[in-house]
Amino acid sequence: MTNLTAEDLIYGYMNGIFPMADADGTLYWYSPEPRAIIPIDTYKPAKSLRPILNKNTFSIRINSDFEGVMRGCARTRADGEGTWISEEIIQAYTDLHRLGFAHSVEAYVDNELAGGLYGVSIGGAFFGESMFYNAPNASKVAFHYLIERLRERQYYLLDTQFINDNVKRYGAIEIPRAEYMFRLRIALDQRCRFSDNAPMPFIPSFRTNIP
Repeated sequence: MTNLTAEDLIYGYMNGIFPMADADGTLYWYSPEPRAIIPIDTYKPAKSLRPILNKNTFSIRINSDFEGVMRGCARTRADGEGTWISEEIIQAYTDLHRLGFAHSVEAYVDNELAGGLYGVSIGGAFFGESMFYNAPNASKVAFHYLIERLRERQYYLLDTQFINDNVKRYGAIEIPRAEYMFRLRIALDQRCRFSDNAPMPFIPSFRTNIP
């Protein structure tokens, strides 16, 4: 079996599927039913986060250390979360980042990476993948700035794949897979640019084929 490639990832996301690795590194593709999304327009920061935002506790950077964010997300935790990010996945997403499709939002304290998140941007869809923190609230602040950027650049869809307690705190909801695919098709027809410093990503010619 060939290794996962950036092209595989683009095709997968455009068709509503994404990869995860088992503990032994075996890759599987997923298309959840129902699908979790975070409505971009209705997100509001928690009251407890507002003082941290007002104090500018963290400095925010975009795409300064994409691989560092991925490796932070891949660390094995007490509950096992994060083990699905294998070396093969890190390599493929890093290649995707070089092509201008994958991005990281990073929170720093004294120039040290304190937390962040990464995801994939195609058209007007942003597919959130994972987040981590070394300092309390770092990932929450990174997510807040992700939402601000998606709003500013008029993104249509923020995918978060599966529902869990972590994404619920950001306002995640579940929708039927068929509705997700409908929204995805609309998002793919948009031309949004996540990063000013990256080249304008091309939109591949292959289209979604999952009903």
